[in-house]
Order: sequence, then C-alpha cells, then structure tokens
Amino acid sequence: MRICVFETRQWEHAACQTLSAGHHLVCWQETLDTQTVTQAADAEIVTTFVHSRLTADVLRRLPKLRLIATRSTGCDHIDLDYTASHGITVCNVPDYGDHTVAEHVFALLLALARRLVDSVERTRRGDFSQTGIRGFDLRGKTLGVIGTGRIGRRVIGIAKGFGMQVVGFDARPDAPCARQLEFRYDTFEQLLRAADVVTLHLSALPDTRHLLSDRAFDTMKRGAVLINTSRGSVVDPAALVRALADGRIGAAGLDVLPEEPLLRDEAEVFRMDADAAQPDLRALVADHALLRFPNVIVTPHVAFNTQEALQRILETTLSNIDAFAAGEPINVVNAH
Repeated sequence: MRICVFETRQWEHAACQTLSAGHHLVCWQETLDTQTVTQAADAEIVTTFVHSRLTADVLRRLPKLRLIATRSTGCDHIDLDYTASHGITVCNVPDYGDHTVAEHVFALLLALARRLVDSVERTRRGDFSQTGIRGFDLRGKTLGVIGTGRIGRRVIGIAKGFGMQVVGFDARPDAPCARQLEFRYDTFEQLLRAADVVTLHLSALPDTRHLLSDRAFDTMKRGAVLINTSRGSVVDPAALVRALADGRIGAAGLDVLPEEPLLRDEAEVFRMDADAAQPDLRALVADHALLRFPNVIVTPHVAFNTQEALQRILETTLSNIDAFAAGEPINVVNAH
C-alpha cells in the first residue's frame, strides 16, 4: 500500500520504516491541505496530526484513499460525513497520555495561580519587586471538572494531591468513579456556581459547541479561573473576551483556540476554495484579543507534547495501519 505521512519530524521517519513489508511510505513535514494534497494523489493511506484539514475538498482529490490514520484522539479536523459516505476508514489514537494532558492542566493553572510569566519576565529585567504578582493557593479551592473521562479523572487525582475539593459534571456520571476518587457530581449550573477553577475535558460535538458562553460566564463565580486543554470550539471566544474584560473571569489558561489553524497561517483565509467551510472571522479576532490579555496564558496546542506521549502516538498509529492492512482494523471511529 502507498502510505503518505504528513506533519512528521525527522525522528518519526525512521520509526515509520518499521511498518510491515509491502508498503511504500513517503513522509512530509507539511500539513495535508488543498495546497499539498497533490503530493498524496495516489495514496491509499494517509496519516496526519490535527493541523491538517481533511475537508471534503481535500478528500475528493484522493480517489484511492482507503484509510486515514490520525495521530490524535480527536477527529474534528476530518470530514467524517465524507469518509463514511465514501468508504474511507478513520482510525485514531484513543489513549496516548491521559496523565500527559492532565499535567499540562496544572502547568497552566500553577502558572496563573503563582503569576509565573509575570514573575519571570520581571526578574529577567532585573526587577525583583513583588508588587502586583501575589498569587493564590490551590489547597482548599474547588475545582470544577467538566467531562470526567480518562483525562478528567487524571485531573481529579492530581487535584486531590493539591488538597482541592472537586465537583464533576458529565453527561454520563460514573458513581463508582466518584466514590473511588472522592468527588461529587453536580449539574452544569451548580458546578459553575461552586467552582473557583473550571477545567474542560470534552470532545468537539454539536452539543458542546460554545458550552462556555455569556450565560455560563455569568453563572460562574466572579474571578474564577478557566482552563481549556480540550477543544477550542467548547468556549465562545468573544464571550470569554467580554468576561475577562469586565472581571467576571479572573484568568484563563488555554491550550486550544477556535480558529487555531488560521492563527498559524492567516493567509489561508485567502487561499480557501469557494466551497470550503468559511472561517469564523469574529472568533479569529477574539482569539487575537485573548493573546493580549495579561491574565491569559495561551500555549500552542502542546498539552500532548512530551517525548513519551509522542512515542505512544506513533506506536499506536503504526499498529492501526498494520491492523487495517491485515483486514482487521482497530481503533475505528467512523462507520460506513
């Protein structure tokens, strides 16, 4: 099979060569999009990360495509309706580092709680004054965990180590898990009212789009902290800008933003085909505003980015490809 691997680093190239014999494999550092799709025109399998945009317009230019092996858990960069209707299997990496992402949640939270960015920038200028950089303890604070799946549960475990109280919300509450980890489930609104810190662990679905909106921010404790390492679409960025501007939200730590691909390359707006899904320019402006708030920390979608997690992602992806080639696909996320 001809396999095209996009968004690769040099160390991944050698590992990809361990695939079973009989495959012809080509690696590129670029993302897969309307500009680079010609490189994979005869591909039977493509594997990408989340920065590629596998829209219907891109996929229809891959007539031989049989498998997309995404090196991610989420699949919102792939048009799953198109793949399902055209017999293209999509496999993901369902579990590569729950604790990896959970640790990044607390990296963001601790950086905000202890004003680390301001403190480091100040001392680099030779200023050792302590005015204006007073932080707050995590111990005794209430953490609201929205989404208590694998990552959410890791976050709860770490929070307990800090002496935090935990309130959870999930569409499918797990009572045995709550007893084991010693937290309680509440309604969405009750959680927002109780939490000093809210952390999001949700998939990008129609039901979760802009779950955190003006109404949610009005419900939250004044001065509460928001952490989002899940998907940018879960938060209405314009509503978050308003909540930060008037002090309803005290700080935010964000690893994801709604129009993140365009923040990486805004010229893409002018390269889009007429039938491509159009960007939300209002959200793009809001994203820019968030980058400039002094009480907001934005990291470039790196919660997953440790050496150990990347190795697990690659190993699972290679297993997905081998299993598909053997006629027994695993980690399939679409049905067709």
